Amino acid sequence: MPQPRKIIIDTDPGQDDAVAILLALGSAELDIVGISVVAGNVPLKLTEKNARKICELAGRPDIDVYAGAIRPLIRELVTAEEVHGKTGLNGPQLPEPTMKLQEQYAVDFIVETLMKEESGTITLCALGPLTNVALAMIREPRIASRIKEIVLMGGGFFEGGNVTPAAEFNIYVDPHAADIVLKSGVPIVMMPLDVTHKALTTAKRTQAFRALGTKVGLATADMLEFFERFDEEKYGTDGGPLHDPCVIAYLLKPDLFKGRSCNVSVETASELTMGMTVIDWWGVTKRPKNAMVMRDIDHDGFFALLVERLGRL
Repeated sequence: MPQPRKIIIDTDPGQDDAVAILLALGSAELDIVGISVVAGNVPLKLTEKNARKICELAGRPDIDVYAGAIRPLIRELVTAEEVHGKTGLNGPQLPEPTMKLQEQYAVDFIVETLMKEESGTITLCALGPLTNVALAMIREPRIASRIKEIVLMGGGFFEGGNVTPAAEFNIYVDPHAADIVLKSGVPIVMMPLDVTHKALTTAKRTQAFRALGTKVGLATADMLEFFERFDEEKYGTDGGPLHDPCVIAYLLKPDLFKGRSCNVSVETASELTMGMTVIDWWGVTKRPKNAMVMRDIDHDGFFALLVERLGRL
């Protein structure tokens, strides 16, 4: 088997972040060097706790979790308790974590890891607002050339936004950070709402996690049942979109996804369209292509992968 791919997961858990972390923990092809946590779905004091709860649920208290930015670079923090519940992980009753939070600041951990590890060996998996990643690039510009790639969940184009008509939540929370990351020159793969809205947790799929009969399977089913109710009401669908696991699934099985290389620019000036990702899908500008933007997913293959890998935990 080839060497496992080294990743840093930067996240703001959330139920779909939790499933993404579990997918990574259940996959021997990935070596989680650390989990850095940012304020987003809920405030930082909850996201850092939630990341540790998930590691313990998976029986992996050995994973290092680092707390990062408490708020976006410039704007006030916007959170999403109406989607994720007061804790960010409503649904299952998960015990308070006993594993320690690392003392090092997440941004320093990201910089230090990228400068220490061999260049081009670390992939950043960004599941939340991009504040920590942007702060790391500001603090040490040399890291940009050392990152293998950034795979991120964020943005939308044909689907529009989910927090405003124009903007997807992760980008909207910190559009200035997203702007820095998209201009960094690092190879980027982007999972926008256009693809994640095709990965719906139908009742049958949620039941497949419950049928695993394990602690992880039951907790995942509880999380998804809580999480999906918001989107079911909003979009009238059977189930809600599983956004963040698309990032990890891409590392494991890239052929589940289809997209194209485009220019992506972020709106940071207009309140009307703040945080909009302007994706030049049809190549009508001369702006350089800076991201591989995914639009299609083999959703049956995606859920089969999720159930199989979470079944290993």
